Amino acid sequence: MYGLIWRILPGPWASKFIMAVGLLAGGAALLWFFAFPAISPHMPFNDGAVDTSDIGGEEAPAGAPGEDAESTGGEPGGAPEADPEAEEGGV
Repeated sequence: MYGLIWRILPGPWASKFIMAVGLLAGGAALLWFFAFPAISPHMPFNDGAVDTSDIGGEEAPAGAPGEDAESTGGEPGGAPEADPEAEEGGV
């Protein structure tokens, strides 16, 4: 088949080569931009076998292990810092 295309293309060897490369690039572009997107919804490659919509379970309460100190406002152990004024009655 490639021999037939080579014989059908007009001109000397250099122009045949340039036209053959152009035909190859044009065919690849047609497949890339039109054919593959058209058949993509029918292909099974994006169908996951595992449901990942419920990974992680419920939200952990504030101060739970695994949270960082900045998000809880406390020390790295997850326990909030004590306010000395609150313990003295607000003085």
